[in-house]
Amino acid sequence: MHFLGTIDIIFVILYLLVIAGVSVWSIRKSKASPTDYFLANRNLGWWVIGASILASNVGSEHIVGLAGTAASSGLVMGHYELHSYIVLILGWVFVPFYMRSMVYTMPEFLERRFNAKARRLLSIIQLLSYVIAKASVTIFAGALVFNAFLGVDFWTGAIILVVITGIYTILGGLHTVMYTEAVQAIILLVGSAVLLFIGLEKVGGWNAMIASVPKEKLNMFRPLSDPDFPWLGILLASPIVGIWYWCTDQHIVQRCLAGKNEKEARRGTIFAAYLKLLPFFIFLIPGLIAVAMVNQGTLTLTDNNAAFPTLVKEIMPIGLRGLLAGGLLAALMSSLASVYNACSTLFTMDIYQKMRPEASGKELVKVGRIATGVVVLLGMAWIPLMGRISGTLYQYLQSVQSYLAPPIAAVFLLGVFFKRLNATGAYTAMVVGFIIGIIKLTLELFQKDLGGVLLDFATINFLYFCIYLFLFSIVIMVVVSLLTPKPNENQIRGLTFATTVAEDRAASRASWNKWDVILSLIVVAIIISIFIYFSPLGVAG
Repeated sequence: MHFLGTIDIIFVILYLLVIAGVSVWSIRKSKASPTDYFLANRNLGWWVIGASILASNVGSEHIVGLAGTAASSGLVMGHYELHSYIVLILGWVFVPFYMRSMVYTMPEFLERRFNAKARRLLSIIQLLSYVIAKASVTIFAGALVFNAFLGVDFWTGAIILVVITGIYTILGGLHTVMYTEAVQAIILLVGSAVLLFIGLEKVGGWNAMIASVPKEKLNMFRPLSDPDFPWLGILLASPIVGIWYWCTDQHIVQRCLAGKNEKEARRGTIFAAYLKLLPFFIFLIPGLIAVAMVNQGTLTLTDNNAAFPTLVKEIMPIGLRGLLAGGLLAALMSSLASVYNACSTLFTMDIYQKMRPEASGKELVKVGRIATGVVVLLGMAWIPLMGRISGTLYQYLQSVQSYLAPPIAAVFLLGVFFKRLNATGAYTAMVVGFIIGIIKLTLELFQKDLGGVLLDFATINFLYFCIYLFLFSIVIMVVVSLLTPKPNENQIRGLTFATTVAEDRAASRASWNKWDVILSLIVVAIIISIFIYFSPLGVAG
């Protein structure tokens, strides 16, 4: 698929020059202080926050994986791409507590709410998940895209991707990452939208596409008998993973922590909620377009996972292919940069600073840069193991997240809503939940060699397992908390709804107006409309 012409290559080079220019400008503006390096001096506006949140979320596994998933399984995985309402929960529910606490990291917030043990445990869990799942998977998928679009050897592509992204992340910190992400988000959305509209024109329009695709692929609510995606499982499990990812994960929430104030951070999440509606259409729908073209006899698709690059090769005119190649590079670099920066922040502020509390700001920035470099190398080292992943990459990631997310989502949710929750209950639930999740993941990898109870446990549907583990974690933390002493009222003041003082409530209320509410409700209405349209009540009926 080495199909870029001279004009396309010029587009890609221009894109790299723009990113280089933004990076140099941002690096010159940044200061060598921890607040600036890790949180962009807490001075960013809503549009940068919103664009950066989307760019951090969308990686190569989304662009290639989502279209491939839609081509093979239909729109059922779209539940995970309609998490705009979860992004709103971040802005309306969690941002006030995060901004008031003035923390650098999510583990630091857990220390404020509970104790240092909870902070250390979450830091370790997040760092492991970043290195093993996010950094390595992004590099692996990115190298495949380099190979497919540019004809670059796999390892050469991986090294190019890692080195370029690592350099500007190490030098500029979050300030550079977020401004380059804002540019990358625009390029990515424009390029993918162009493919969507050209694709719809090729199949004869929206209605012709719907008529050419089997109804089961249009149904987001599969029967309860469905072995993979029963509607009840995905309807309940998807928000649990969403709360963990959008409301507690460092590489997403860090963008809000960098906001000027609560108002800018919340409006950034509202803007991000609108942007988050787009991947459903510009990444999933092209998978349906590929299916429709195959059924119409105008496209040959040998591998569903190749739906996106095949469409680019077959229907995008020369010149616009370069625009889309730039968008792909944008997705690869932005998602990787956000993981790098989140890892360096977690290690420096949650582990190194706790070990050396007397460390100067200059020393912390230096350690952050070294930590970024180490994560780069660890991510590269894990790449050979990624070849063992079978099936669709995107579905693999969602299943792994379903085993890691429930205890953490439960701790954060109850942490702000249930003031009686104490450190013992939270820590116990996180440890037990994490162990159970890792056991499930391990047994699933070796299920061919299992039998009896172990096989039954290994083959529990990942959606139902997510729900069971979430409820189990809640029961553990509530029971243990009620059997142990109450948390100190002074320690948790302002960190739960029940202990927020009137002055803070008034300040939070002054940070939003009716238009923030209206714009948020419009997002919810759009999501409900999409659910109805792609259900047995709509086109799938």
